[in-house]
Amino acid sequence: MWGRLATCGGLVIRLRLSLPQTHFQNVPSFHTRRLPHYHPLGQPIFITWRLHGSLPKNRSFPPSLTSGQAFVALDRLLDTARTGPFYLRQPEIAEIVVGAIRYRDEARQYRLHDYVVMPNHVHLLITPCVAVSKLLQSLKRHTAREGNRTLGLTGQPFWQDEGYDRVVRDSAEFQRIANYIIMNPVKAGITATPEEFPWSSATRSVGQVGNLRRIVNPPLTSSTPDKTTPAADPSH
Repeated sequence: MWGRLATCGGLVIRLRLSLPQTHFQNVPSFHTRRLPHYHPLGQPIFITWRLHGSLPKNRSFPPSLTSGQAFVALDRLLDTARTGPFYLRQPEIAEIVVGAIRYRDEARQYRLHDYVVMPNHVHLLITPCVAVSKLLQSLKRHTAREGNRTLGLTGQPFWQDEGYDRVVRDSAEFQRIANYIIMNPVKAGITATPEEFPWSSATRSVGQVGNLRRIVNPPLTSSTPDKTTPAADPSH
């Protein structure tokens, strides 16, 4: 199968796709926390992380749930949470996170497609140009330090260690995830339209970040959907 890939340098190239075992220009990387995560460079990835203590301790999901189903359940809990920290609701802190996300795009650590900074968690859709584990460590460390400084806190964790990530398989999944991200404030009842929410790519894409979703071709062509993943999963 042939597809199109928007590279980290901004070029669009044609490449031979062999799904699900697709090979890209760089060696995949792994990081382990509970389960290994597969992070091939040059392929879009959907990443979510949340504030420390944003969910009750020892929160668990039935083992029968897929990772996608568990993510949807967790994201709904975050969207409807009434307790826990909501630091990202503060404009100064939300702007710190948005600035850090955009800076790393400009530094070509990744190609930025979509993002949203919700009151207690962040969704990010990127095509990485460097190891995902390293760029996330840098992003979270910087925003944690600056966030705690703004809050006047010291010696307290800011982000939860564990997050969710999923490698995007094709253009149809890419568009579903992009839509899921920008619609999150609407589905959570925060705004009536995506453009009304100030801390997302829906607001800042036009004329501000040149390679966001609205003006870049989806990285991959569509392939046959995976019937095992539930429709509620943003990847479907």
